[in-house]
Amino acid sequence: MFDQQLTKLLAAELHNSEKTRVQTEHFSKRFPGMTVEDGYSVSREWVKMKIAEGRIVRGHKIGLTSRAMQQASQISEPDYGSLLDDMFFEPGDIPAARFIAPRVEVELAFVLKRRLEGTHISVDDVLDATDHVVPAIEIIDARIEQFDRHTKAMRKVQDTISDNAANAGIVLGGRKVLPREVDLPWCGAILRQNGVVEETGLAAGVQGHPAIGVAWLAMKLSAWGECLEAGEVVLAGSFTRPVTASVGDLFDADYGPLGRFEFRFV
Repeated sequence: MFDQQLTKLLAAELHNSEKTRVQTEHFSKRFPGMTVEDGYSVSREWVKMKIAEGRIVRGHKIGLTSRAMQQASQISEPDYGSLLDDMFFEPGDIPAARFIAPRVEVELAFVLKRRLEGTHISVDDVLDATDHVVPAIEIIDARIEQFDRHTKAMRKVQDTISDNAANAGIVLGGRKVLPREVDLPWCGAILRQNGVVEETGLAAGVQGHPAIGVAWLAMKLSAWGECLEAGEVVLAGSFTRPVTASVGDLFDADYGPLGRFEFRFV
């Protein structure tokens, strides 16, 4: 396990990488004994630095929700990170200078109306605690380089977790729906990039039902003495592969009955 000094040092390294837009090398390569728990400790320390600068935690993201991604990462459960107030964007222009290597994912967001806490939480509990569900785009980024600059090896899940589970931004758009108004696993989306269909998917790709991950996260946080709070936004997990974004790219997220919105990296 990392000691407090190392945890703070690595969190500061991430903080500097974000500010300078210069990626850092894999923590897992430099510290081969690094654990998943070490990754979460670094991520939490980084969030503390953000809060000390005036940022506010507005929610959480869940990642690695698909079976394929879990197998590729050699893990058996998702990961998670924090959503801060300056990560939220409206449809329209997205400042590309905020990111290092942005990629776009298609998701659903749950906005809670009451607290979710405990060690036994069901899908129905999540739906009961949800005010509404809304289409969401997650912008993921890599403060830790995705591929090692020397060996070209892909970063490990410990690195991704350290890096706030790769979260960097969120765009909410489309139509808000009550959690039982639609059959959530059958909610789908088409993602176009500069007029070309790059990805399509169904929310069932998120562990069969997008609320499953929200329940998992609430139970996972209980080990830290924490919970999901009323008013928080929870990104339930991507049901498409990430699509690389460059300056000038126009994205069109079409969720059918749940609405459609555009955003451009400028």
